[in-house]
Amino acid sequence: MPVYIKAVRAAPVVEVLCHRVTWALVFLLVVSWRQRQIRSLFPVLRSARTLAILAASTVCIALNWLVYIWAVVNGRVLEASLGYYINPLVNVLLGVAILGERLERPVRIAVGIAAAGVLWLAVDLGRFPWIPLTLAASFGSYGLLRKIVPAGPLAGLTIETALLFPLTGGYLAWAIASGRAAFLAGHRALDLGLLLGGPVTAVPLLLFAAAARRLPLSTMGFLQYLSPTIQFLLAVFAYGEPFDRAHAVAFALIWTAVALFAVHTSRPATPRAEERDPQATSPRRRAPPSINH
Repeated sequence: MPVYIKAVRAAPVVEVLCHRVTWALVFLLVVSWRQRQIRSLFPVLRSARTLAILAASTVCIALNWLVYIWAVVNGRVLEASLGYYINPLVNVLLGVAILGERLERPVRIAVGIAAAGVLWLAVDLGRFPWIPLTLAASFGSYGLLRKIVPAGPLAGLTIETALLFPLTGGYLAWAIASGRAAFLAGHRALDLGLLLGGPVTAVPLLLFAAAARRLPLSTMGFLQYLSPTIQFLLAVFAYGEPFDRAHAVAFALIWTAVALFAVHTSRPATPRAEERDPQATSPRRRAPPSINH
């Protein structure tokens, strides 16, 4: 994603966001039609509760996209990567606070170490680290909402982009008509790049939404460390962003938290008493096994 945004950075940040939403909607409608899932949108649209949850997730992902595009365009990919390192730990906290998931001691320690890293960065740099915290909070909230919404990945993402389309499509129409848009201004490579914003945006989110409904938030968090690592390497070695003492200490703390969390979540769960001792529960009173759909 940083490579893509750098390629279209000649366009204003808001216009890039609008193109991502608009062409993602077109892409998703085509995919829905090809997979014969257009009809799956109607039950979702008839549920006021589902629409309310999707409206909230739409606000979260739009804010996330806007802040991320701004960060990449302004040469702050390093701070963006820090946000996505924090995000899995935010997922854990949301899982505890909202879903009642259990927060074990090693995870509590990991969250505390990560918080110390963010605090160190804020104190040393003398400014509030709004980019990483906004990205972590918005995407963590998005993942939580997509986990609880009764809508499939394709239907949910299609409706999210459709909810944004009146604003983004209207802005693009106005910008093009008034000559303020970078799109269709004679730069074919830029035009093609902006059109590719649809699949570039939709495909990762479809995979993420599918995972959010199938995996515990803690497992999702563990897998998500790959993305910020790639962003970190791009920021330092490809884009030459400064990596000073403040960043070194903050990232060292974050990586320590990540390592602790990863080691803990990779350990096999301790079996329950009835699993260790078959006689702990009598056959006649044993509950039937649950079925996960």
